[in-house]
Amino acid sequence: MGDSYFRYHLQHLLASAGVMVDGPEPWDIAVHDRRFYRRVLTEGHLGVGESYMDGWWDCPALDEFFYRVLRGGLEKKVSGVPRMLNALFGRLINQQGLQRARKVGKTHYDIGNDLYRLMLDRRMMYSCGYWNNASTLEEAQEQKLRLVFNKLQLEAGMKVLDIGCGWGGAARFAAEEYGVEVTGLTISHEQASYAEEYCKGQRVNIHLEDYRKTSGMFDRIYSIGMFEHVGYKNYRRFFRTVREHLTPEGLFLLHTIGSNRSSTNTDPWTTRYIFPNSMLPSAKQITAAAEGQMVLEDWHSFGYDYYHTLKAWHANVEKNGEYIVKHYNERFMRMWEYYLLSAAGSFRARNVQLWQVLFSPKGVEKTLRVAR
Repeated sequence: MGDSYFRYHLQHLLASAGVMVDGPEPWDIAVHDRRFYRRVLTEGHLGVGESYMDGWWDCPALDEFFYRVLRGGLEKKVSGVPRMLNALFGRLINQQGLQRARKVGKTHYDIGNDLYRLMLDRRMMYSCGYWNNASTLEEAQEQKLRLVFNKLQLEAGMKVLDIGCGWGGAARFAAEEYGVEVTGLTISHEQASYAEEYCKGQRVNIHLEDYRKTSGMFDRIYSIGMFEHVGYKNYRRFFRTVREHLTPEGLFLLHTIGSNRSSTNTDPWTTRYIFPNSMLPSAKQITAAAEGQMVLEDWHSFGYDYYHTLKAWHANVEKNGEYIVKHYNERFMRMWEYYLLSAAGSFRARNVQLWQVLFSPKGVEKTLRVAR
């Protein structure tokens, strides 16, 4: 089949989602290399992402493009071969086992604290903000932290475990605002180093440690934006670990991106360039993993808020684009732009979700008023 076949077929698919090649709308695309059409139709999302990084095509509003493509279900109409191979690999191999789990720390979180300082809020919160009564990224992230800790009903003097503490923003906030003692876990050297300095003088202890290696008992446990790296083969063990380290009257809050469908892996482009060995859990996988180990107390969905969060991060990246290109390179900048805006479009299309799920070890014996 020649290039004309692939061009005609892909243009027809895009048109069904309201996207044109060389059209007048900001979500329309400009194709600079005719090999783009074959690559997309034979390689799926990996081909779409890599060809964008290579400069084969452009779009003034990538998030709008992906919103229309995903809302129209076009990802199901291109080559299924990469998805099938990726899913098979995920079923055969525990990609988040102890020997492989640190790869995402080295590949993604250790690439440079300077990049994240430019992109994120002042507390370096790398997870969805809560935009209820918030108009800025700073406000949305503080609202998210208050939401988490009010749901957990933190009280002064409690011992709290933060699984996947990032740069320490949530741990320090909990210690300062609620008077608790926090132990934070991360598998990123850069995050651990930054968090130790950022939390100095607070009742916060940062450990460069996998959650499966931790010790101690805690009154409250939370995990914000880390469960996406656990992997379905380890979900039961994750909840068992939480249960083993949570006091009988404790509470656990899980803040995670969620998938509408159960799967065994994430897409090949994200795996290769952004989050190695990651995958998004489905509601079914979460509840199955918790069953018999924890009692589900509350489920809160606010996925559209991640669209606003990603757009705010992208605005910060664009504002500092010259620095990023200089200290990384142009291809990295295109990769990062693609990552943020394709994710924004996906959340807007409700292709993926954001959940906060509250658990207790054996059920709370009173009316539980959960914050919103």
